Amino acid sequence: MPRKAAAVPSRIYQLKISLKDSKPPIWRRVEVADNVTLATLHMIIQTAMGWTDSHLHMFSVGRVAYGVPNPNYDEDVRDERRFKLNDLLTAPRQKLSYEYDFGDSWTHEVLLEKLLAPEPGVSYPRCTAGKRACPPEDCGGVWGYANFLEAISDPEHPEHEDLLEWIGGEFDPEEFDLAAVNEMLR
Repeated sequence: MPRKAAAVPSRIYQLKISLKDSKPPIWRRVEVADNVTLATLHMIIQTAMGWTDSHLHMFSVGRVAYGVPNPNYDEDVRDERRFKLNDLLTAPRQKLSYEYDFGDSWTHEVLLEKLLAPEPGVSYPRCTAGKRACPPEDCGGVWGYANFLEAISDPEHPEHEDLLEWIGGEFDPEEFDLAAVNEMLR
């Protein structure tokens, strides 16, 4: 049976996803259908940033949390599969928060920059820009990442060799491969 063609979205949101407190800034600009669920947005953020979806996550707008409800936690979390991006953001300059890995607390600001018409022949989501590599998983959050970068750049640092081995031999904090991100998003 032939596959159905994906429906063309009626509106595209241009989002800027910024890793809070990262200096220099680590960010991605993505274009997504306005009606993606927050569960789908979670996977888009994971892919665009370079995370591996190895930890829990949560979206929040004000005091309202969205994520994967878990009866073992007291948190009042609304089911991210039941809410669409356009339920939460409707106009440019509105934003939501996305936290990944509650231990390392990678907090991202997701800013709605523009409302766009879909371009004919373009597949969404797509990443249109970004800066810097995603930090390695489990390196201790923004502060641990700063320590990690200091250690791998200083051959005299006591953790230099161990951290280079842990990361696989090399790590370029300035690297960002737009084509690779878009290949993964497809």
